[in-house]
Amino acid sequence: MVDMKAARTRPARASAAGWRTLEPLSCWSLRVDLLAAAGPMSAAELPLAIDSCRAAKRGEWSALWLGPDEQLLVGPDPAHAQLAPRLAAALDGIPHSLVDVSHRQSAIELSGPGATRLLAMGCPLDFGLGVAPVGFCTRTVYAKAEVVLWRQDEQRFQLQAWRSFLPYVSGLLALGSHELAADN
Repeated sequence: MVDMKAARTRPARASAAGWRTLEPLSCWSLRVDLLAAAGPMSAAELPLAIDSCRAAKRGEWSALWLGPDEQLLVGPDPAHAQLAPRLAAALDGIPHSLVDVSHRQSAIELSGPGATRLLAMGCPLDFGLGVAPVGFCTRTVYAKAEVVLWRQDEQRFQLQAWRSFLPYVSGLLALGSHELAADN
């Protein structure tokens, strides 16, 4: 039996089920009329996800559709300071809200053949490729923690949770990984 308290306090790291915490990412919440912003964002070579529950990638930035007027823009941390001025110029004259949420988010990558089983241990979604194809993204829960889930490849997912929930989510992933390893 895995000690759940110890699992919660351990830092997240690679495991038999294929999950690891990622280096800090730059994350921005963008609220904007997607149709009004589509042209200017394209001209500025920035992504904008138009289709519901899908991600769009352009260069080093990705846009995750979280609602009819809500995007989560994700990029590498070194590019952090470059995004705000580019967006301000691109969206000049278009009502929008841009909030840096990098400080609140932590990302975990799950990969490999057991990734969907590990996710299914705490998430109520169907991970079949017909329902959740590559590029699928949504706000959901992992056990009791709100997360943003993004399928980046057939067997690779990014799970973003608030930093304060990272020990909880990591502990559950460690417990789930242990259970999956015992099944093999």
